[in-house]
Amino acid sequence: MDAQIEVMAEGLAFPEGPVVMPDGSIIVVEILGGRLTRIWGDGRTEVVATPGGGPNGAALGPDGALYICNNGGGHHEPYSGGRIERIDLSTGKVERLYDKVGEHALQTPNDLVFDAQGGLWFTDYGRREERWVGKGGIYWCKPGGEDIREEWFGGLGCNGIGLSPDGQTVYMATTNAGRLFRFTVTAPGTLSRERGQAEVIVGGSAKGRFDSLAVTASGSVCVSTLDTGGITTLTPQGETRFTPLPDRQVTNIAFGGADMRDAYITLSRTGRLARVRWDEPGLKLNFG
Repeated sequence: MDAQIEVMAEGLAFPEGPVVMPDGSIIVVEILGGRLTRIWGDGRTEVVATPGGGPNGAALGPDGALYICNNGGGHHEPYSGGRIERIDLSTGKVERLYDKVGEHALQTPNDLVFDAQGGLWFTDYGRREERWVGKGGIYWCKPGGEDIREEWFGGLGCNGIGLSPDGQTVYMATTNAGRLFRFTVTAPGTLSRERGQAEVIVGGSAKGRFDSLAVTASGSVCVSTLDTGGITTLTPQGETRFTPLPDRQVTNIAFGGADMRDAYITLSRTGRLARVRWDEPGLKLNFG
């Protein structure tokens, strides 16, 4: 696909996590700025919340609030701890919902997606220090703050996460290995415990490292791709194609518009939010 790019905003401090709002505006996180910013179609921007740390993935919840993965500043100091936060968009109030699972602290929560029942799937990237590397995984929680559980653990660089159109498959991308995994959902908030549950469906052939992802209405998985800069798309038929974009750090993609063919893509190295007309409709998110 030959991408025709419209820049909607620039000068952003490493934008990620675009959320298409019902009023047509787009909210992005600015990781290096510790804030969430709303972008209007005429290029106007306004700060809607300042959670600090490193706000990363974002999604609208069933209550109309915005939920974010906050990586706490990631792998750099000062590090304030990873957590899942709820943001009241009418007031900008930030509420910390989860910062641990059982006895284990969350490290650097990265990306998230709501299931049809209102549960929240999210990834924890893991955290590295000078002489230590922490593993990450896939987690599920209730947005009310009363239940969280670890569903898969042991990955390195667990990043983008998404659901298939029928909600029966969780997709997860790992960054440095450039791999896309597929997991079977056996019940709300539960992944298969069968041996070999983490099935690699893309690995070794990717043109770069993987970041966040989005799913189309037909079930294709569109993965933001670093280094080479673009979107790697895997179709249900197993075909892979690459759409290049003018930034080496293409980090997120989200779909919107009346026909769901407007792809909102964060070009993080150059601090821009772009809109691209995609060749097929994206999947409408639960509560989005």
